[in-house]
Amino acid sequence: MDFLNDSPTLTAALHALTIILSFDRLIFLIFGVVVGLTLGLVPGIGGLTGFALLVPFTYTMDPYAAFGMLLGMHAVIVTSDVITAVLFGIPGHAASQATVLDGLPMTRRGEASRALSACYTSSLIGGLIGALVLAVCLPLVRPIVLSIGTPEMLGLTIFGIAMVATLSGNAPLRGVVVACFGILIGMIGTNVQTGQERWTGGTLYLLDGIPLVPIILGIFALPELCDLAIQRTTLAANIPLKSRAGMRQGAMDTVRNWFLVLRCGGMGSFLGMVPGITGAVTDWIAYGHAMQTCKGGKETFTKGDVRGVIAPEAANNAREGGMLVPMLAFGVPGGAATAILLGALMVHGFIPGPDMLTKHLDMTYSMVWSIALANIFGAGLCFLLSGQFARIATLRFSLILPVIMPVVFVGAFEGSRSWGDLFVLLIAGAIGWTMKRLKWARPPLILGTVLGVLIERYMSISVMRYGVEWMTRPGVLALLTVSALVFLSPLYRLARTGGLASVRPSGKVAFKAADLMYVFFIGVALYMLATAQQWHFMARIGPTVVAGILVAAGAISLANKVFFTSARPGQAHAGIHMDVGGDHDGAVSDETVLRRAAGFLGWLLGFLACTSVIGLIPTVPLFIVAFMRVEGRESWRTSAILALCVTAFLYGIFDQVLHIPWPSSLLGEWFPALAIGGA
Repeated sequence: MDFLNDSPTLTAALHALTIILSFDRLIFLIFGVVVGLTLGLVPGIGGLTGFALLVPFTYTMDPYAAFGMLLGMHAVIVTSDVITAVLFGIPGHAASQATVLDGLPMTRRGEASRALSACYTSSLIGGLIGALVLAVCLPLVRPIVLSIGTPEMLGLTIFGIAMVATLSGNAPLRGVVVACFGILIGMIGTNVQTGQERWTGGTLYLLDGIPLVPIILGIFALPELCDLAIQRTTLAANIPLKSRAGMRQGAMDTVRNWFLVLRCGGMGSFLGMVPGITGAVTDWIAYGHAMQTCKGGKETFTKGDVRGVIAPEAANNAREGGMLVPMLAFGVPGGAATAILLGALMVHGFIPGPDMLTKHLDMTYSMVWSIALANIFGAGLCFLLSGQFARIATLRFSLILPVIMPVVFVGAFEGSRSWGDLFVLLIAGAIGWTMKRLKWARPPLILGTVLGVLIERYMSISVMRYGVEWMTRPGVLALLTVSALVFLSPLYRLARTGGLASVRPSGKVAFKAADLMYVFFIGVALYMLATAQQWHFMARIGPTVVAGILVAAGAISLANKVFFTSARPGQAHAGIHMDVGGDHDGAVSDETVLRRAAGFLGWLLGFLACTSVIGLIPTVPLFIVAFMRVEGRESWRTSAILALCVTAFLYGIFDQVLHIPWPSSLLGEWFPALAIGGA
């Protein structure tokens, strides 16, 4: 820590602060913060879009102002994306999935403002932790980063899977089944080692794999919107939100859990330093850590525990600072967004490496200050607006659904900008809604999809380079040991409380509706296992191992559910199968649930059919007016005003500002001059 007392370093840090605080540079940083907060509100639009939007304008700018604006934008996207996650259960991006688990139940209890406040406060502190770690670690990080090889990264991905498997409570095999299914989904496409096409069916769309964005929105967003359509109420029905009191309480919650914030912030910073570890992994690891270590967390998490939103948000914002460490020290970007940032840095004449810690120390520390100030400004703006955002939870479903659904479709289309994204959205939505209704945890599926390709890639490289010796490396042994302990902890708790001893053969077959998911997952795995055997060895080894584990874990767990029971009264032998939101339509009959769910699916299919004929932008106002009039009996005036506002927003942002292509349509092919929004 001697470098903190190093006069040149301290002088450079203070000089960098005076540079970034000059008005002409600070105004660009604030502009970047506003852009980042706006992008964070739209599901599916992330840092890549923001960089694509802003980077071209920075080439002729002062470098301090340029990187202040870029980092200001990038640092706060994960701050505002919690708004849709908390209010609607729709993750703005992959990095806000874990926040849904406790944020949405808090909204349904009328605590939306408390949840949002806790998110912003923990994000602010986490961002400052990330900036501090960046400042402290840059001179020290070289030996640490260089010691992390593909075996250690494989160990980290396995650890992430183990942490999320614990979200299935006392039935961790369920988590393994769902995670393995997600890994197999992530393996669809062209195998990078051999060029083998896997489960593509000759479809061009699947060659590069299934994009993550439509899967996330389908698994998490559509089920929540469908349940809202089924309940036909507000998100926080008949519950006062108490915005001001909730905001204060959320901030105090974060302060009271300061040690959790520090732990998760440090964890996020470290994981951010590891190239390839995305925000989708970081937030689940932090969430799993909090659930395992917080007092009573295993009973209260996923049911509206404020600590469940504090932990992932602190880790996510801290990760943004950690990501810059390998980029600045070695020129190794941690992901696509930092790769773009690296290119912009080099365009301005700054070469990553020793020069950034010697000749250009002012620039390095100006980036540190930019991240810190961006988090302060971003959290402040969100605090000012959160009371109004929280009131959205009291709106009628007929005002919320027609606004959110087109945004979800547009966000899903950002996956690869293909019609296939919209079909994947519907398929994933059907799977996600079924899993939610049958009490199957959905988070392991998403993390498995994220890590599927990475696990296979890291394992292939590790085996080819180190043979079996990769498992004997100290870091790998430590990570695998911790993963095993995390995974086996539910069984240990059952054994310690006598739960295992109370399990007896039931003497009868107890097959329930929830067990149909076992049949689905095992059936898909058997098909994928059989078709994989004709491929090249390096292309089939990953799917064979993962599908084999899924079949074995699923068969054992299913047999346990069907043929065994707990002799202890009141004990749920199947474990606590946690999921988002719980049930909120108990007063609605099963027949009504199915009828309204089918109606919701009909609206989705109608939206796609209309889009395929006349284009997306013309479809949006027609859909909004039709839905509000038919489902909510809203007035023509209200329906028309809302339709025009949403259409203008989508057209202005996505067509005029971001210039994205739209889904193709028959009308656009027949009359190319009308090709607006795909028309």
